[in-house]
Amino acid sequence: MARRKAAMHRKRKQNRFAMFLVSFALLMLLAAVGVKRIELESKQDAYLQKEAELQKKIDEEKARSQELEEYEKYTQTQKYVEDVAKEKLGLVYEDEIVFKEE
Repeated sequence: MARRKAAMHRKRKQNRFAMFLVSFALLMLLAAVGVKRIELESKQDAYLQKEAELQKKIDEEKARSQELEEYEKYTQTQKYVEDVAKEKLGLVYEDEIVFKEE
């Protein structure tokens, strides 16, 4: 009977120790997962910020592209030719009067 009690006592101690080890391993695993989660969230925030910046640049470039297309259309008009001739070459129509500041 004493042997049996001693054996049961040892099994209980072993079971407690095993439960302690399992609990400790589980806590360590949870801590590692928590740390990785925090790291991944910070990376995700950085990626979202970079995505917003890149989207802003894309929008700006689309607007610039639109302006260039409009300018290209303008350069193919008679109005553009007249403006360049007046501004850069100083040309005027025969019946046009030009006033210059002194």
